[in-house]
Amino acid sequence: MKRFKIGFAIYFFALAIAGCDTKTNEKTEMETDSPAVQAPATNDLNSDQSALLKTILGAEQAEGTVLRGISFGDPVSKIKASENFEMFEETADHLGYTAETPQLETIDVQYFLTPDKKVNRITIDVYLNSAEATKQLWNAGKSYFTKGYDAPKEEPNKVTWNKKSVRVNMEDVSKGKDFGLKFQFVPTDKNVLAAK
Repeated sequence: MKRFKIGFAIYFFALAIAGCDTKTNEKTEMETDSPAVQAPATNDLNSDQSALLKTILGAEQAEGTVLRGISFGDPVSKIKASENFEMFEETADHLGYTAETPQLETIDVQYFLTPDKKVNRITIDVYLNSAEATKQLWNAGKSYFTKGYDAPKEEPNKVTWNKKSVRVNMEDVSKGKDFGLKFQFVPTDKNVLAAK
């Protein structure tokens, strides 16, 4: 009987140890199966917005150009020869180009054309990842255009600048979880188009 009690005690003890080990393994497996979810660092989520603005605007602007080396009145052939973004759309009244940053932000540039296929307006839609990125690009754009253009006219979510024969609008078009800015470059002098 004593042997039976000792055997039973050993058996019970072995079960208890096995039960603890199983729970420990389950806990460890749960910890390793569930990846730790951490909020991405700002640098991983958003581009440097000052650098992004330079990408949007293109290379240093030559005298007489409006944006990305293009002027109002330029022919379609000049756009196609100089634009380094990927073309995504070509219709009778506009050409569309797009680029994506490593952070999956998107820049869409559209060159609107006159009936004789010359640039008469340029719009840029920038799709961003966060409200913070939108605010930073807004501030970078505001600083850039305020230095080179006349004093801005400010409204809620929209700023307008004028310079010689160009009007620039920058608008925050963020809605809900969709973040972004829209830039519009429009000639204020119709003779600019006729001159080319």
